[in-house]
Amino acid sequence: MFVDQEGPDPNFSAIAAVADGRATVTVTGEVDMSTADDMLRAAMTDDVAATTLDLRRVTFFDSAAIHAVLQLADFHGPKLTVLPSAQVRRVLEISGLAGQPWLSD
Repeated sequence: MFVDQEGPDPNFSAIAAVADGRATVTVTGEVDMSTADDMLRAAMTDDVAATTLDLRRVTFFDSAAIHAVLQLADFHGPKLTVLPSAQVRRVLEISGLAGQPWLSD
């Protein structure tokens, strides 16, 4: 069993805002097994026309984060747009997810 000795990143945040029918979730810091569920909960917004997951300020992204994004893609379907940081894009490319319709250029 792996235990994160340092705990969650104190700089992590996942802040949701809704305007004009679009939910925007801005995520900062590290998204890993200790923070991925928080990101997921922040982005599980019902009754919106579209959702943007802004990961441009994410500095670390692991398999738990990938799993959370895939859950969001299932939940939101074509209404989801993901804006990746360079680190996030690289992880998604390595994972074979670079061609997903929800991933923004």
